[in-house]
Amino acid sequence: MTPLEILEKYWHYDSFRPLQEEIIDSVLSGRDTLALLPTGGGKSLCYQIPALAKEGVALVVSPLIALMKDQVRSLTEKHIKARCLVSGMTKREIETVLNNCINDRVKLLYVSPERLQSRTFIDHLRQMNVSLIAVDEAHCISQWGYDFRPPYCEIARIRQYHPSAPVVALTATATPEVVDDIKEKLDFRNGKVFKSSFFRPKLSYSVFEEEDKTGKMLRIIKGVGGSGIVYVRNRRRTIELANLLNDNDIPAAAYHAGIPLKERDQRQKEWQKSSCGVMVATNAFGMGIDKPDVRFVIHYDLPESPEAYFQEAGRAGRDERQAYAVQLYQRSDVERLHCSLERDFPPLNYIRNVYRAVCNFYQIPVGSGQDSRFDFEMEKICAAYSFDVYTFFSAMRFIEREGLVALPEHSELQSRLFITVGKEELYRFQVSNREIGDMLTSLLRIYGGIFTDYTPISENAIGQRCGKTETQVANMLKELNRLQMAEYIPKTLKPQIIFSSPRIDIKDLYVSDRNYKDLKRSEANRREAIIRYATNNSECRSRQLLRYFGEEQQSGCGICDVCLARKRQESLPLEEMIKQVLASGPQTIKQLADRLPNIDKEELTTTVRSLLNRRVLTTDQDFRISWRSSS
Repeated sequence: MTPLEILEKYWHYDSFRPLQEEIIDSVLSGRDTLALLPTGGGKSLCYQIPALAKEGVALVVSPLIALMKDQVRSLTEKHIKARCLVSGMTKREIETVLNNCINDRVKLLYVSPERLQSRTFIDHLRQMNVSLIAVDEAHCISQWGYDFRPPYCEIARIRQYHPSAPVVALTATATPEVVDDIKEKLDFRNGKVFKSSFFRPKLSYSVFEEEDKTGKMLRIIKGVGGSGIVYVRNRRRTIELANLLNDNDIPAAAYHAGIPLKERDQRQKEWQKSSCGVMVATNAFGMGIDKPDVRFVIHYDLPESPEAYFQEAGRAGRDERQAYAVQLYQRSDVERLHCSLERDFPPLNYIRNVYRAVCNFYQIPVGSGQDSRFDFEMEKICAAYSFDVYTFFSAMRFIEREGLVALPEHSELQSRLFITVGKEELYRFQVSNREIGDMLTSLLRIYGGIFTDYTPISENAIGQRCGKTETQVANMLKELNRLQMAEYIPKTLKPQIIFSSPRIDIKDLYVSDRNYKDLKRSEANRREAIIRYATNNSECRSRQLLRYFGEEQQSGCGICDVCLARKRQESLPLEEMIKQVLASGPQTIKQLADRLPNIDKEELTTTVRSLLNRRVLTTDQDFRISWRSSS
């Protein structure tokens, strides 16, 4: 089938979005390809369609478990054979998926970058017919990306096993420096870069410094109407603001990583189906959502980088109708962003001490513990060793980056089942064990493929079918597990920690001081950039953001708060414009010119002189101009 025929068959679209077809053709011609498309630009299709058009399995490297699961679920619903390998799966479960890839039972395999370091994975990878290697969120491969992940650097190494497989890298947020770094780190050969303009003509960016952020938020939501997202920085605030919105007759729900997965999924589905309503969320919300009619995205707190802001704000107005991205802030938010940098980058000795304390807490000797899994009792560990919870968790993220532990993003994993015996042996067991046999009959009617792969199951659904309780079904499955007729992995409700490698001695835990300092400096620069964006009220918001990503826009967008203010100013006499600017306080002539960039400087100087001569204006000892209060 042609790419267009595949698009029509599985996605039911009759045409591609801008650049999609060119990117797909580049991949199918065997060229390494870098695609820079804005949020909502259809990046996933740029590797999914080539994967279906080519023989073999496509390897997709993605940094987020939630995004991988969402993609696999979506593809499976379209009857496309896709699987993912995530932390929390058993060794046998992983090997089953990898064997199915070798046997051509999978078209797309999603893996985390950390998985590429596994010897088991490499051994199976050598035997696969790999059609292409896709690198999602490719900015993570760059030292200068806003979410640098060292294991991403392993991608270039695995190319040696399948040198003819092209690499397609995709991202929605990359500065020119990051683009060059991506191409170098992925060892691009005969590569081509496709970049769509990030300019969104119907998306209005605005920033408001507000003492009463809550009041401003309410006025915006009621004024704009429709469906929207409010991003906040902590879990407690999601609940507080969602309650406040509901109290003001605005349907709202809270969303953060601490809410059970099933409940989160339900809230997201209800929000996506509704044409109104607000999701108040941390940055855990948003990846993979496909809701075109989001009319507004409000950032109640300052995000940590222009990349994060641009990606989250870009979830508004994907239907190409008028939408609004609003940033609210107070001066205290700026100070908090500066202070949190130190907590996000604890000292290297602190990181080492955290690793030692965690290993001691779970009683793991040096040289052992690989693949061990425990409930992640963070509060107990912090209490036992007198760690600050926030700084402790930041240290754990560094330890995770080094590949020593894994902290699954979703702690509630659905139960999985794999029948390990043949159909004939299972049938004989059903006949001789009637009670469990009845349960198995119901199970087999609900779930297919259970003899070849681990399959997500619902004990409750099985119980309803065979007249048993959820607990009774779980006990029967445990008995099958004991008899080695099946592998049953019950769901868990608690956060987990998995030791990805054997415990190393503390003296061997080496985190590059230079790498650490470079990362911290890069993060500090990104925070300064978002602060500059928020506080620069003299230049078009869209132009500021686009310049950060290496795109120059010749004219203002005309619809951001800065452009609209300029339009209002330009409709006033120059004297009135000067008066409005000076209402905020004394200004030098240069500062006045900066605040009125569209006014000819010579005309401005002449008008100021005239107003001084008429004593409408006055100057102080620092040559700052003020409007006389009596005038």
